[in-house]
Amino acid sequence: MKLLRQKSKPVSVFMTILILLLTVPYQSVFASMIGTETVIDMARGQEARDCLNRIMTREDVQTVFTSYGINPLEAKARLDTLSDTEIIRLYDQIEQLPAGGSDLGTALIAVGVVFIILFITDLLGYTDVFSFTR
Repeated sequence: MKLLRQKSKPVSVFMTILILLLTVPYQSVFASMIGTETVIDMARGQEARDCLNRIMTREDVQTVFTSYGINPLEAKARLDTLSDTEIIRLYDQIEQLPAGGSDLGTALIAVGVVFIILFITDLLGYTDVFSFTR
């Protein structure tokens, strides 16, 4: 009997520890439905992150970063640490910027200013552009 107790003691200690670990209270998992907005925001965040990563890999963007004294690898690492809402906000700001400065309003204002200057100089007699000012 004594021999049996000596041989079973390590097994009983192991089993006691195992049962205690299994019965330790743990937080149960609550499953719920994922809303459509959450799925759309996750997809939009991933799309914005992919687009910004493509922009960061362009050579002209990296040249601009180095001209400002920013390491492109460090800028990419900082971009990777942004949350989805920050990425989406940054992406929206980039999308709203005019590309190449081809803004129609600016062109119309420039044409209007040139017309007014020519009209005034024509009235004063410095130029002879418009025939209806005589």
